[in-house]
Amino acid sequence: MAISALQQERAKYQPKLPKALKENLQVSEGDATQSVADQQEIKKLFPNTYGLPLIEFVASDEKTTFPVMNVGVILSGGQAPGGHNVISGLFDGLKSLNPSNKLYGFKGGPGGFIDNDVVELTADIIDQYRNTGGFDIIGSGRTKLEEVEQFDEGLANCKSLGINAVVVIGGDDSNTNACVLAEYYKKIDAGVQVIGCPKTIDGDLKNEMIETSFGFDTACKVYSELIGNIMRDANSAKKYWHFIKLMGRSASHIALECALQTHPNICLISEEVAEKEQTLGEVVDYIADIICKRAENGDDFGVALIPEGVIEFIPEMKVLINELNDLLAEGTATAQAFSHVKKSHRIDWTAEKLSPKSSVVFRSLPEGIANQLTLDRDPHGNVQVSKIETEKLLIEMVEAELSERKLEGKYKGKFGSQNHFFGYEGRCAAPSNFDADYCYSLGYNAAALIGYGKTGYMSLVRNTTAPADKWIAGGVPITMMMNMERRHGHMKPVIQKALVELDGKPFTYFASQREMWAEKTDFVYPGPIQYFGPARVCDRVSETLRLEKA
Repeated sequence: MAISALQQERAKYQPKLPKALKENLQVSEGDATQSVADQQEIKKLFPNTYGLPLIEFVASDEKTTFPVMNVGVILSGGQAPGGHNVISGLFDGLKSLNPSNKLYGFKGGPGGFIDNDVVELTADIIDQYRNTGGFDIIGSGRTKLEEVEQFDEGLANCKSLGINAVVVIGGDDSNTNACVLAEYYKKIDAGVQVIGCPKTIDGDLKNEMIETSFGFDTACKVYSELIGNIMRDANSAKKYWHFIKLMGRSASHIALECALQTHPNICLISEEVAEKEQTLGEVVDYIADIICKRAENGDDFGVALIPEGVIEFIPEMKVLINELNDLLAEGTATAQAFSHVKKSHRIDWTAEKLSPKSSVVFRSLPEGIANQLTLDRDPHGNVQVSKIETEKLLIEMVEAELSERKLEGKYKGKFGSQNHFFGYEGRCAAPSNFDADYCYSLGYNAAALIGYGKTGYMSLVRNTTAPADKWIAGGVPITMMMNMERRHGHMKPVIQKALVELDGKPFTYFASQREMWAEKTDFVYPGPIQYFGPARVCDRVSETLRLEKA
């Protein structure tokens, strides 16, 4: 297999570890924990894994002897840079506990766990994937581990391979499933531990203990490089407004981080839009006002960052989408009737079935967006928000607003636009030094948690703005992060998503600067991720993390 010169050199990189993980360990246990909300409900659902203590690994003078253990690993959900290093760290950590330990990879995600599609991950295999991007070592999948039958099938597969523990590498939903799995195996005394690792480029799996999810740092640096390139082009050509949609349906962490790195003229934050209950028209006016102000200075160009999920945070759009979901739900009479309506009549037909307010909003949308809202459905019959071309919607509506202002003599500039969507470009990038180190530490630490018999924990590495040898390693009970939320009409225990905190340091700093960034051209060009060179360039943490820990 041919590999690039960078990959050859990158393979030689030895990720850094917290000091405690490089020495003989002992476990320091804290006080009993409780869930972030709905304590009685969560405790009732997880009687065997609720209230576990926080764990910190500290150096010990005594060497512990560990029995032979076999461990299975699952990559779950969308890709994020650094997954291979979690597996590399897990492998090396297991071998450090006992050289006879084995690591098995379930292929294709949780589906492989159920179907026993498995491969032993040997040193020869692992060494090909160290410090590389992607999840291709075993592949990933989105099968949800929710049913007892699935748990039992997975357990039978573990028993056939002599597997004592399973590590689930995933986001909030995947780690919620890991918690349910840990509870079930503990309940029936299955003898199989379950450990989670925090993954998602969206950055919404974090809390007072989990400082950041892996992949966020690398993905944001990739997007920021691309944004910087576009900014340089815009500042050179001086004739286009670039509207850039960024991944992040449920939270705006990516958009905020990229704004902090690049200083765009406009950056929408979904959580602020919801907090202020801004209408679509108000969002359009906000963008148009900045375009007009820059035009007065002779600057008919700029860059606007748009979070992928902002449309769901606009109250009137959220109501509209909910009504459309009910109207066109699979199996309903209205959905059946809709399928027989001529395409040219579908917008009018739909508008007549909506509430008066939603009908007005729906008719105000550009035709292409209105059609997307009615035609692109997920398997549950819901609008696929990620497929809505929000950047094009805003361009069309801003362009219409500017045309009106021009007729009124309130705008004399020229508006040319370009649209972009950055998503998949960042999900499988070669991990930054931070993610390479952090992910390797998460995996190595997961092995230690397994060695000390823990289950229902998420691998925890914190104090990450300090040099790596001062990072703190341990475990946080997954139940500590859970609350009850309505999912598909039922209340379910889930890990609480972390939204952008409007009183947090990253947003408040952004808010203090955005007026200046809007009017002036204060672009920053981060350039590509650097893997070799000064630590201030190669090992820098995200701006979000730096500001949060300042």
